[in-house]
Amino acid sequence: MRKSLVALFLLTSTTLFAQETVTEKFQKIQTVQQAQQYIEANPALKPALLYLSAGKDTALIDKRLLRQKKGDIFSVGYVTYKVLEARDTTDLRASYIFLDGGSLSKSEIDSLKKLIVQKLNAGAKFEQLSDQYTMDGNKTHGDTDWFLENILSLKEFQDAVMNHKLGDIFFVDVPDKEWHYIVKKTFEDRVKKDITVLRANGR
Repeated sequence: MRKSLVALFLLTSTTLFAQETVTEKFQKIQTVQQAQQYIEANPALKPALLYLSAGKDTALIDKRLLRQKKGDIFSVGYVTYKVLEARDTTDLRASYIFLDGGSLSKSEIDSLKKLIVQKLNAGAKFEQLSDQYTMDGNKTHGDTDWFLENILSLKEFQDAVMNHKLGDIFFVDVPDKEWHYIVKKTFEDRVKKDITVLRANGR
């Protein structure tokens, strides 16, 4: 009887000690899909996915998380975190005047570009010239609003905006579509960091 009790104790203690810690389990999780499976399998640990953005999420723990790199695991108190994804994105913003090469000849486009730049140099406001000359019917005075690098479908446009300084006025031509733009960079680029974090109680 005594031997069987000792054997039972050894068996249960081995099982207890063999259980993986939260940190050890987190080391095996590489994707958001795997994190979702972990969340479903471990409700008692109150696991959750956090989606954080620099500048938007300002709690102390959020700021600490945003300083981490993809794959980092650390614990605060009795809570463990793993950064599953971390990416830097750039927001861009400009104003433009669109000239349609399908409706105007190359010489007409060149003349309009020259005229518009002369008016800008003489002190005319870009927004007013956009309202007057743009050929795409936009109602925003030519303002693109903030757009994400690699999201805007027109790569030539976004590359040109990225490669210019605040206040620069420049041309962007897309010959295969016969699209022509006069562009003014109106804001400094905004670099943001976004992360996805798995959190669970335990260490």
